[in-house]
Amino acid sequence: MSLRRPGSLRWLQPGLHIKRWLLLMGLGVAILSFGAAYAVRGAYASDFRFTGVSANLRYLTLAVLPNWMRALIFVTLGAGLLLVSLRQLSRSMLVPFLKGGEDLADVYYKHRTITKGPRVVALGGGTGLSSLLRGVKEYTGNLTAIVTVADDGGSSGKLREQYRILPPGDFRQCLTALAETEPLMTQLFQHRFSEGAFDGHAFGNLFIMAMAEITGDFEHALRESGKVLAVRGTILPSTLHDVILVAELEGGQEAVGESRIPLSMMPIRHVYLEPRHALINPEAEQAILNAELITVGPGSLYTSILPNLLVEGMISTLKSAKAPKVYICNVATQKGETDHFTVSDHLDALQKHVGPGLFDYVLVNSNLNYPLPPSALAAGAVLVTFDRANVVRHGVRVAMADVVAENPSTHHDPEKLSRTIMKQIYKK
Repeated sequence: MSLRRPGSLRWLQPGLHIKRWLLLMGLGVAILSFGAAYAVRGAYASDFRFTGVSANLRYLTLAVLPNWMRALIFVTLGAGLLLVSLRQLSRSMLVPFLKGGEDLADVYYKHRTITKGPRVVALGGGTGLSSLLRGVKEYTGNLTAIVTVADDGGSSGKLREQYRILPPGDFRQCLTALAETEPLMTQLFQHRFSEGAFDGHAFGNLFIMAMAEITGDFEHALRESGKVLAVRGTILPSTLHDVILVAELEGGQEAVGESRIPLSMMPIRHVYLEPRHALINPEAEQAILNAELITVGPGSLYTSILPNLLVEGMISTLKSAKAPKVYICNVATQKGETDHFTVSDHLDALQKHVGPGLFDYVLVNSNLNYPLPPSALAAGAVLVTFDRANVVRHGVRVAMADVVAENPSTHHDPEKLSRTIMKQIYKK
């Protein structure tokens, strides 16, 4: 999806619904030209015999040149003037709506292309999902993010406990990732108070909570918040039930709550939701069935990805969907969840919880040369390695590419990741 062609040629791209109106305008100009030509012809045929006004018309209309040369000069000059006038007129009329330095043709081309983009559904949570959305929104506006509701830590946990609403934190990150507003508005939603009664709360979380009280429910709050931020796409909770994530650990202990599971520092045997029969959000179900591409991840395996998949009805809906399903494996291991995991270990854990045959592709980072930041190394993180022999037995196709971010190198780069998904997987 390159936008590097000259702006004057961009208007001629297929699918913009521009050429038909240019042709109609050209027809109108031609008809006007015929009228002018008849008037000039009358002057030529007058009794002045090229004296006075008629003589001037002879030179003005280049009657001294051969007919073919006159036609070429007038067509070239007319077309040039028409294009210049249209370009300047459009810029003059729409300049209040253009950001500094933007070319109108590029903006319009991008808008038309994105509105016709594929229907992509992305499941996940946390920073992994927001990174993916930030990149994929440049390829399509038909984007649906299905977000986990198991978050119970930090500001989200406090608001969830006090006001009995779905945790807003992951939704806030998705809203800002898909936003088309000024950067200041995005910074405002991400701003976290550091003192007083709002200590630890992000402004965006408080905004969503207030919107939920005004509109009457969380889903309407997300839609209205999306309008405020000019969000490109739709954001949906995976379930409308108030769920708690529980992990069964090695040794028989349990860790209750999404935020407490990584802190246990013990291998995780199994995770499940309470209540166990929390039903899939009907809107999320419909989006999955209508999708042309479905992605799961990146994100924390046990606390961001599996809570979505464990919602009742989610796996059957995913298996019924005709769209290819892609698991995006994390770049680095995560302390307390996936210590020392390879790509096949991630797939093994998913299969253990949801059964075999769910994914058509697994997307793996191929660049293991980036140094991890000191904080990640201190936590014992390593880049996830690709063990081909073990991955192949899962029956998935592998897409490998350099998708790691330069900073921090424990995460995916939004542009690299989205380009790989759209060009290596969707195009196939």
